[in-house]
Amino acid sequence: MSADFSRKAPIAPLALAAMGVVFGDIGTSPLYTMKEVFNGPHAVAVTPANLLGILSLVFWALTITVSLKYVLFITRADNRGEGGIMALTALALRTAKTSPSGLRWISLLGIFGAALFYGDAVITPAMSVLSAVEGLEVATPLFKPYVVPITIGILIGLFAFQPRGTASVAALFGPVMMFWFATLGALGVLNIAQHPEILAAISPTYAWDFFAENRIHGFLALGAVVLAITGGEALYADMGHFGRRPIVWAWSLFVMPCLYLNYLGQGALLLDEPSAISNPFFHMAPDALLYALVGLATAATVIASQAVISGAFSLTSQAMQLGYCPRIQVRFTSDKTIGQIYIPNVNWLLLLAVIALVLGFRSSSNLASAYGIAVTLTMMIDTVLAFVVVRALWKWSWLQAATFLTFFVIVDFAFFSANIVKVMDGGWFPLLLGVGIFTVLATWRKGRILLAGRLQQDSMPLDAFLSSLNYGGPHRVEGTGIFLTTNPDGVPRAMLHNLLHNKVLHERVIMLNVSVEDVPHVPDIDQIEITKLNHGFFHMIVRYGFKDDPNIPRALQLCEGYGMEPVEIMETSFFLGRETIVPNRMPSMPLWRQVIFMWMFRNADTASAYFKIPTNRVVELGTQVEL
Repeated sequence: MSADFSRKAPIAPLALAAMGVVFGDIGTSPLYTMKEVFNGPHAVAVTPANLLGILSLVFWALTITVSLKYVLFITRADNRGEGGIMALTALALRTAKTSPSGLRWISLLGIFGAALFYGDAVITPAMSVLSAVEGLEVATPLFKPYVVPITIGILIGLFAFQPRGTASVAALFGPVMMFWFATLGALGVLNIAQHPEILAAISPTYAWDFFAENRIHGFLALGAVVLAITGGEALYADMGHFGRRPIVWAWSLFVMPCLYLNYLGQGALLLDEPSAISNPFFHMAPDALLYALVGLATAATVIASQAVISGAFSLTSQAMQLGYCPRIQVRFTSDKTIGQIYIPNVNWLLLLAVIALVLGFRSSSNLASAYGIAVTLTMMIDTVLAFVVVRALWKWSWLQAATFLTFFVIVDFAFFSANIVKVMDGGWFPLLLGVGIFTVLATWRKGRILLAGRLQQDSMPLDAFLSSLNYGGPHRVEGTGIFLTTNPDGVPRAMLHNLLHNKVLHERVIMLNVSVEDVPHVPDIDQIEITKLNHGFFHMIVRYGFKDDPNIPRALQLCEGYGMEPVEIMETSFFLGRETIVPNRMPSMPLWRQVIFMWMFRNADTASAYFKIPTNRVVELGTQVEL
């Protein structure tokens, strides 16, 4: 759904739908945030002063990081209606006066932030579902041995459902999450009524007094407070589904008030029952409603996990389009919604990682040590990229841009540095995963650039080749031959090999170049560019956005309006190069990176499958390339 459409559509239905996708992660944070502040490795004592201080910190963290930074500022930085770190990176790369090295660093920073998202995609399902199921322990300790098996069973069911797509149940997500947020608010009000003085926690003076009293110990408590804002970046990442306005309205008028009322309610409960800190969220509920609340919480965490899993699929697809990931199988699970995709390899790898996390950490409290560090680092990267955008594209003055950067980086860095101490307790996992994925993505990008350079060195200039046909040439046969090429100015290697072995050319030859733009979608009218050359040759450029589905046969159907006769797919031969990478005696990148690249290259999906080309119309011509 485009942002333009969202401006015309009624706000209420879109805001309701946004609740089912955008706010799931941050909406399940009350399950564990307060518990970890007062129970974690840097727990503070459950005193009235500390309760007011923590609740004040939670309020201002939600206000500054989520409401001001993401909702007010960063959601305005849309790439034709789309949000997320890839879209923000694409906007930052449009800076006209930035040096090539500067653009390279911006690109690497964006890709590292995207890689950290996969760590979040693993931790969120494990943490949220586990914390929901742990509510059974509040009902009776007899359930404690079954918490981990039940959690794993729910997660296996969630990931096993992915091939069917979410379109069939997505209509339920919004109402369920709306009921969840209403329940959060109602439980909060029920407990606040017992101690209305807890409302004073909104004052920032309590946060200041908390730091003054607890000093370094109070600063380290930020490592647990940050759990209240994990998922805040999803407001921006999922903006393309609904547009900015529904997200702003839903957050400001409903989600944020209900969330904070629940935190205040937990604080009010703990004033009377400090022992309830073992699991304050579920202790808020009347005993008769406890099992129903566990069921609702589990449903909410499954929806939150679904949004993160879908985000991992979408991010992988975008990385493929932008050349940072090898081609792998992508299935579209909806005929109506282009964003509904399923990537088998990513799905099952995520499931294995999530199960390993649950079995390794075994409780949400242990997992909390791993949660937060990757999210805070991603938020800091968002701030830096946003600084580039507001300065270079929005033409803010240096003073305005520097104020923006300084204010939000101080907040982001405070949360990040408070989480650094978690590294040895589990924070190493998302960082290691993020660094590993970043290395893989960067290696693939570097290898593809080197491979394209090698192929270009060995290619023949197209102008010289066409000129040589004036003096005669190979035998021409009926039909159309299409050669995919990455170098529009050179003769495709597949064509040279075809001439070497078969010594013929088709009457009509189309050299097809696929270009991925730094926008989410390219409309049909701008997708095709055809240049007629001599001797029956055509040069064709097909442009896609980084969220489009590449489909060459469909693109060829659009050719009639561009001065070229229709292309009959079943009467056309597609010539593709099949390169085999061999190590170079003087390697252009370290051997270990060569090994990673060659492994990915061998296991990448074929170009014919990726571009939807009928396999019975494909001719592959192999060659060896030293890298």
